[in-house]
Amino acid sequence: MESSDYDPPLAPGLLIAQSWQATVILGAVTLILGLIVSFHPGGSLNVVAVLLGIALICSGIFHLVRIFGRGEAHRVWLGISGLLLIVIGVVLIRHLDLTLALVGLYVGITWIVQGVTALIAGIAGAGGEGRGWWIAFGALSVIAGIVVTATPVTSVTVLAVLLGIWLVVIGFFEIIAGIMLRRAVSTAAHPVRPEGLSGTVV
Repeated sequence: MESSDYDPPLAPGLLIAQSWQATVILGAVTLILGLIVSFHPGGSLNVVAVLLGIALICSGIFHLVRIFGRGEAHRVWLGISGLLLIVIGVVLIRHLDLTLALVGLYVGITWIVQGVTALIAGIAGAGGEGRGWWIAFGALSVIAGIVVTATPVTSVTVLAVLLGIWLVVIGFFEIIAGIMLRRAVSTAAHPVRPEGLSGTVV
């Protein structure tokens, strides 16, 4: 008899058993995160603003470290950009309202550009399929972008609350999906035997 090094794949039941636990844990984490963001949007946004400032400071330090590298041909520009990034990062951390306003402005301008692009695509495609959808989407995106740009801090707070609610919904459904996977594992491990049938075959 010849020996084989072939390792058979895991049974589907074992894969499901491993996945349902991960799904429930992920759903619980998402649900908790959504509740935190929904009830404390200002604090959550402040954390994001601080992390953004720290990221800029770290990037600035990295640029400054590169100045001392051998063969570096752009020492002056790296030094200037590194110092600017550090200063901007410190300012963003010290003035969180300014950071939130910049984030809101970025979101608003992005939506305006996206809406204008959609409007142009919808108007240019005269008689094309989905033309009305593109025009409606573009108009809504432009309006939403203008509102967010006009009141960036308040708009970002509202967006944070909506994001928190969305995370709560996603987390709830992930937990339900994990429970359903667990039931599938139990059913596969203990199948219901029809009455009148014996477990042995003659």
